[in-house]
Amino acid sequence: MTNETTHLKGRAIITLTRPDGTRETRQKDNLITNAGFDFLCSAIASPTRPNAMNYTAVGTGTTAPSAAQTALAKELTRKSATYAHTSGTKELTLTTTFGAGEATGAITEAGIVNASSGGTLFDRVTFAVINKGEQDELTTKFVFTLS
Repeated sequence: MTNETTHLKGRAIITLTRPDGTRETRQKDNLITNAGFDFLCSAIASPTRPNAMNYTAVGTGTTAPSAAQTALAKELTRKSATYAHTSGTKELTLTTTFGAGEATGAITEAGIVNASSGGTLFDRVTFAVINKGEQDELTTKFVFTLS
């Protein structure tokens, strides 16, 4: 008999690019929520599978992440994410770019959700403020690794 365990780890990389090309980056492990784990169970075996986790939400909340959370503390906006996975690896990424005029403000939180509004919050991360100006570009990259 084998004793096998599976782990899921999430990491967020948030990069602000200013019009002059300078960059500011935050990298931090994120917390998979209870609803996120329920989502995984449903996605694997439920006859009625949930919508894909293909949106990134960003906000201005500073409440510490908690497994019981079902939404960002103060969501500002959300946008479709681009999914990437290489067959044979144990990693997937979800990347979203908020261009000029999008998600402007003091960004301090982000998460992955499965709907353009409402939906299930898969994970959440908070970080030191990134002040996104009107002309700045903000890119979020969520990296999930199974081991």
